[in-house]
Amino acid sequence: MTEDLSQNEAITAAQNTETAEASASGSQLGRRKFVKDVATAAAAFTIVPRHVLGGRNFVAPSDQVTLAYIGLGTQGIRELLPMLANTQIRVVAVCDPNKNAIGYKDWSKDGMRNEIRKAIKDPNWNSGGDNMIPGGRDNGKSIVDSFYANVHPELQYKGCTAYADVRELLDKEKGLDAVKIMTPDHLHGILSMAAMKRGKHVIVHKPLSNRLLEGKKAIAMARESNVITHLVPWDSNGDMGPVMAYINAGAIGTLKEVHNWTNRPVWPQYPTIPTDTPPVPDGLDWNLWLGPEANRPYHPDYTNMVFRGWYDFGGGSMADMGHYSLWTVFNALQLTSPTIIEPNLSHVCAMHDPVPFQIHNDFSFPMASSVRFKYPANGSRSAVDLCWYDGGMRPAIPEELIEANKELPTEGMMFVGDKGKILAGFNVQNPQLISGDKSAAPVAATADKRSQVEQTSAALPKFVDACKTGKQYPGNFREAEYITEAINLYALALRTGKLLKYDAANLKITNVPDANKYLSREYTTGWDPASI
Repeated sequence: MTEDLSQNEAITAAQNTETAEASASGSQLGRRKFVKDVATAAAAFTIVPRHVLGGRNFVAPSDQVTLAYIGLGTQGIRELLPMLANTQIRVVAVCDPNKNAIGYKDWSKDGMRNEIRKAIKDPNWNSGGDNMIPGGRDNGKSIVDSFYANVHPELQYKGCTAYADVRELLDKEKGLDAVKIMTPDHLHGILSMAAMKRGKHVIVHKPLSNRLLEGKKAIAMARESNVITHLVPWDSNGDMGPVMAYINAGAIGTLKEVHNWTNRPVWPQYPTIPTDTPPVPDGLDWNLWLGPEANRPYHPDYTNMVFRGWYDFGGGSMADMGHYSLWTVFNALQLTSPTIIEPNLSHVCAMHDPVPFQIHNDFSFPMASSVRFKYPANGSRSAVDLCWYDGGMRPAIPEELIEANKELPTEGMMFVGDKGKILAGFNVQNPQLISGDKSAAPVAATADKRSQVEQTSAALPKFVDACKTGKQYPGNFREAEYITEAINLYALALRTGKLLKYDAANLKITNVPDANKYLSREYTTGWDPASI
């Protein structure tokens, strides 16, 4: 790493910082003042040595953020490519318990391979393994090394190190600044805590954890730590501004219900536990893949794209999509902890010839479900119900749409008041007042017009800037408590199949005592958060 920042780099860094601060305050700098401030900042960055500015978790403005990439499945690789393209980040290590590209699944046969070839400027790159879908730590290392060699040969990067075990990575990579976690859901919380304990900045995909108490511990650790944390789906959240303008203007009266529905799952979900025992693929350390979860025979129906359908390994459809749509809703409506969680779910039947029976299932998510959360009043907001739907289930079509000979979209969101309704897209986009007091609809109800691609492209520079300044930014763990709580209570209600009464102060279910065992997990040896 270079210790000093060039003039151009300093100006770019100052521009990013000033733009972020101006946006946050709603003010704009005059051109003359901006140029003056930039010049001052450039000089300051150039002459102040790192040891003067230093401190625990500090990354000098002139340095790249060194990062370890944990989890090299298809989505992991997909999000690795733009990270490599960010010249302020240097990926120095990759980690995955799977060595070879065997058994991976993706949305298209050749799409991932073609993305990789383009990004690393190697039209002949192949994944090896079963020569199907890329994945695994060998592919991860190959992609990182090839990118730096082909795209930035002038920088003379050394090759990155590949690890099977995250614990070994964290112990050996002493100079590491940050980690990105792209593993299955059951490892998110524990690996985030392990990184934070070592003073590493953390960026992780959804969910923060698939156990409520583990998620609470990770959030508490983030509050007590100076490290930067970020939950990826925040970068694609919708804009609640227009909806709140309608609500605050009284256009739908008093808000009573929020409905959000998705077409997920779009992957197979298995209603029975596998009974066959295929061999573990060559190069996969099955025990490391299981991590903190109890041992069981390997089966491909647990791994890769389908892990999210199992309570032990995933968080269901709401964990997959709810952060994208609802996190901004939680913030705008100041939703905290629900008091009641009411599930409705599909079931599967089989035959013990000649008698049919319903399969008892507390191990995998249902094919379709809806879950109603009851939130108490908060300040000037009255009590409100939040209703989540997946597997093709949707709320009843409102009369306003029936009269117009319309139906609800496949995915969407609806806000229901005692005097009207607002219909919007799944991420709160394009809200429309379909009934209510249209004269109360404010002229200023305009949404953030940036595309999700534009929002996501701005995310990595913000993370880099936060690592260098030490200033947390929106979407950090500290802000994710109540969406994390809701998503884990969703899974808990479906797993028990019962209406649950939740005591948030004491973190327990009061009416179904047996449900409390699912609030946490029994950690296998070597994976307890206290010791990892």
